[in-house]
Amino acid sequence: MKPFHPTPKTLMGPGPSDVPPRILEAMARPTVGHLDPQFITLMDQIKSLLRYAFQSKNPLTFPVSAPGSAGMETCFVNLIEPGDTVVVCVNGVFGGRMVENVTRAGGTAVVVSDEWGKPVDPQKVEDTLKAHPESKILAFVHAETSTGVLSDAKTLCSLARAHDVLSIVDAVTSLGGVPVKVDEWGVDAIYSGTQKCLSVPPGLSPISFGERAIAAIEARVSPVQSWFLDLSLVMNYWQGDGGRSYHHTAPINAMYALHEGLLMLHEEGLAAAFYRHQSQHENLRDGLEDLGFSFLVEPDYRLPQLNTVRLPEHVKDEAAIRKSLLEKHDLEIGAGLGALAGKVWRIGLMGASACPKNVEKCLGALKEELG
Repeated sequence: MKPFHPTPKTLMGPGPSDVPPRILEAMARPTVGHLDPQFITLMDQIKSLLRYAFQSKNPLTFPVSAPGSAGMETCFVNLIEPGDTVVVCVNGVFGGRMVENVTRAGGTAVVVSDEWGKPVDPQKVEDTLKAHPESKILAFVHAETSTGVLSDAKTLCSLARAHDVLSIVDAVTSLGGVPVKVDEWGVDAIYSGTQKCLSVPPGLSPISFGERAIAAIEARVSPVQSWFLDLSLVMNYWQGDGGRSYHHTAPINAMYALHEGLLMLHEEGLAAAFYRHQSQHENLRDGLEDLGFSFLVEPDYRLPQLNTVRLPEHVKDEAAIRKSLLEKHDLEIGAGLGALAGKVWRIGLMGASACPKNVEKCLGALKEELG
């Protein structure tokens, strides 16, 4: 056995994205204890930087010590009690995962379905909320990673408020790449991941809960089914003046990386980051269309950071080309999922990967492989 040294890759799939050297260096800093006063200071800075990224003043904003899927589960298990009705919007893979979370938490999922490649239809949602006045929660994916679709979170959260239900929003692929305005939109609970537009290694899940969501948690009559994700316990580690209650041993060095990634986002500025993602998308789009690719998603609701493209008609073995891109060019792109498998590619321009160098490399490699 020898030390493991992977060959560097250019990561342009659906995640993870390229991790800048500055963030990798941050992970190599000395480990301290998870209750060390220095680390408590870092935790407070991370919370402040996350509020900037989420555009929120929510006090209960912090990273769950696990990947984005755990952020999703944190939202669902804390807000759902057995017997609750939850309206779930499904227009891709990750809406389907929301349904699974509702069922496992003992709730009843009422599904609003939309075609893969299309955004959530607000009219369908409103009709469903009217038909199910017993609903407690509306859950939807803001940026559907399986299709590259951006749904109208502002309108959907407004509908939730109008019908007096809580909103749970999946922002795993949107945070840092397109606007996410938690306070302005009235989002009640939201979760994301570090490995997409923040360009931090996977393993942490930023979340934020508003006042209505916290009130619902405090009013629970049954215990949260997950001890590790029970916010009534973990919030005592992330909040409070002076000493904090031990809950778990936080991934110290992963927190260093998140802090550095959020600091880089703050230094660049949200508007500049959004512009960078959009402009690099446009450059990639023009080059892909010249090569015969077409886009699954219409421009009005297309994610700039996750480009889902149909393959040129002459491509017969898309998996062989992706394999060649990885092995010959050290370039990773993503395959289609579910019904889109074998029909589309998902090309990511997330975080540090959204740069001219990556766009040029991707287009050059594709020209070579497609002949």
